[in-house]
Amino acid sequence: MKIQYLSSQTETAIDPVRRMNDDTGNPAGGVATHNGEVYYFCGPGCRVAFKKDPEEYLSGEKSIEM
Repeated sequence: MKIQYLSSQTETAIDPVRRMNDDTGNPAGGVATHNGEVYYFCGPGCRVAFKKDPEEYLSGEKSIEM
């Protein structure tokens, strides 16, 4: 299953770590690029976790709940 992380209609993206909507114009956790795609994060911890294991988060096998 492929998850759509960016929606151009609403200008929000889904944080691949916590699965929360983030403002693409000013994401609180910043952004990271993986395989040419840009991902947006709700907090810096999510960005750091994603950078350590991006494939697990993108596959949906791993997530962080708060």
